[in-house]
Amino acid sequence: MSERAKRVVPSAKTGTAGRLKAGFGALTKTLVATAAITMGLFTSAETAFAAGQAPYVVGNDRGGFVRDRLIELRNLRSSGRPVEIRGRVCYSTCTMLLGLPNTCISPNTTFGFHGPSKSGRRLSPEKFDFYSRIIAANYPQQLNSWYMQTGRKRINSIYKIKGSQIIQMGVRAC
Repeated sequence: MSERAKRVVPSAKTGTAGRLKAGFGALTKTLVATAAITMGLFTSAETAFAAGQAPYVVGNDRGGFVRDRLIELRNLRSSGRPVEIRGRVCYSTCTMLLGLPNTCISPNTTFGFHGPSKSGRRLSPEKFDFYSRIIAANYPQQLNSWYMQTGRKRINSIYKIKGSQIIQMGVRAC
């Protein structure tokens, strides 16, 4: 290969590599911009969603595990999304939703309260007190006091209270 050919071939390779690099750079910038716009749209949608356009409506909810409900409460609290409890029943850990700032309830819903247990079996006194306090911390003050004095004492049955009575304890009606 001549001297001139040797000089031209490397520059051709550099030119192609340079064009590829520039092309990938432009593609990368486009992808980053697209991702930023998409994230912005999701953030806007979440903000509009949290602004009260679509409340979290609770139908019939018979409760569940405290840990799972605490995660749900954290997510609802951080989103600011309003909660409407409108079903026939809201039992056990469902009642923990009563302490969220944007919760309203139907006067006709029946709320069921009981003490913490492990699948209906009593906990040690330390665990019983610990979980009772966690549950009660998610209630308005008057309901918190009632729960700690009375509501937590039933394990295998529940205290049923109508929404109209809970409203008298400070929870907003829907």
